[in-house]
Amino acid sequence: MSNSVFQSVILQLKEAAGCIFGVIDTDGCVISCTDVMLLGERWPEAAVRVAENPTLVQTFDGKTFRGILSSTNSFEYAVFCTGDDQLAQTYCTLAYIALNDAKNFYEEKHDRGTFVKNILMDNILPGDIYIRAKELHFATEAPRVVFLVRQLGHGEVTAVDILSGLFPDRSQDFVVSINETDVAVVKQVAPGATPEVTEKIAQTMEDTLKNELYVKTVIGIGTVTEHLRELADSYKEAQTAIDVGKVFDTEKSIISYENLGIGRLIYQLPTTLCDIFLSEVFKKSSIDALDQETLFTINKFFENNLNVSETSRKLFVHRNTLVYRLEKIKKITGLDLRLFDHAIVFKVALMVRKYLASREIR
Repeated sequence: MSNSVFQSVILQLKEAAGCIFGVIDTDGCVISCTDVMLLGERWPEAAVRVAENPTLVQTFDGKTFRGILSSTNSFEYAVFCTGDDQLAQTYCTLAYIALNDAKNFYEEKHDRGTFVKNILMDNILPGDIYIRAKELHFATEAPRVVFLVRQLGHGEVTAVDILSGLFPDRSQDFVVSINETDVAVVKQVAPGATPEVTEKIAQTMEDTLKNELYVKTVIGIGTVTEHLRELADSYKEAQTAIDVGKVFDTEKSIISYENLGIGRLIYQLPTTLCDIFLSEVFKKSSIDALDQETLFTINKFFENNLNVSETSRKLFVHRNTLVYRLEKIKKITGLDLRLFDHAIVFKVALMVRKYLASREIR
C-alpha cells in the first residue's frame, strides 16, 4: 500500500476540518500525517489499544483513533485526528470512511492489474483463476481481446499512462506493462466484435502514441476471447501477429492474428522442411535465378489477381511484353503463373523463401 494514497486524502481532510489527521501502522509508527513533524514517531501503546477493538472509535492521549482492516479483517492501519471530543470522533469516522475507500480502490486496482498480467504470462493455474477472480469481483465471462503494443526503438515509460487514459474504465479494461518496449492492453469489446472493430481500436492507440509521444509502434491483435482463462492465448496470438508481420507484412503497423493467413502456417514450419519444399518446387533451377525485375513483375501479377491486362497497365508495359516475361518465368521454374494452381505454389514458395531469409538474419 502506497503511503502517498493516504497522504493525498488526509491533506484534503485537513483543509475541510482544520485539525491534524494521520495514519499509523500496526507498530504505531506514523506513516502519513498532515503535520510532517509527526512522521516517523512511534505510538506503540495507541496501536495496542486500537488492535484490541479496531472497529471502534477510541480516544487516547488527546487523539481519536479508528482502525482500518485488511482483506482478512485484521488490524492493518489506524487513522487518527487530534482532539478527543464528540466533534473529533465525527471527524475521525469521516476520515476512516475516506481512507478505507481509497485503500480498497488502490489495492483492488493494483491487484486486478497484477492478476491480469499473471494470466497473460501464464503465471497462474487455471483453477486459481476462478478463485482470484471471485475475490476481486472480476467477471470471468466477457468478450475481451488482447492488443500487444510494441514501441520501435527506445521505449517511453509514459506510454502506459497514455494508453490508460484511452481506456479509463478500470473495471473492464487493463493496460499492463510487459517490458521496456511492450505494453499489453486487455480491452472488453461488444459481443461479436469483428477484426475491423479491433483494428479500429488499435489504430486509435497508434495515432495517440504517435501524436503525443512521437513514438512509432507496431500493434499485434489476438482473437476475441469469451473467458478469462483464454486471455493468455489471445496474448500469444498478438505476439505471433507481430512476429509473422515482421516477415510477411513489413509495411503494416497493425497486424491481426485472424488476418495472417498462410503466413501463420509457414512461420511454424521447421526450416529443413522449407528447404525441401523449395528444392521440390524448383526442380529446374533455384528461385534465386530470378532477377529483381522479374520478381517485381511476379508480385505485381499476384497483386492484380493474375490479370494480364491489368498487370501490364500497372507496369506500363505492352501486354505482349508481360506475356513474354511470364513465358520466361515458366521456362526457368517450370511454373506457369497464368494457371491458378501453379500461381498458388509459386506464391507459397516466395513466402517460404522470405521466411528462410528472416531466420538467417536471426
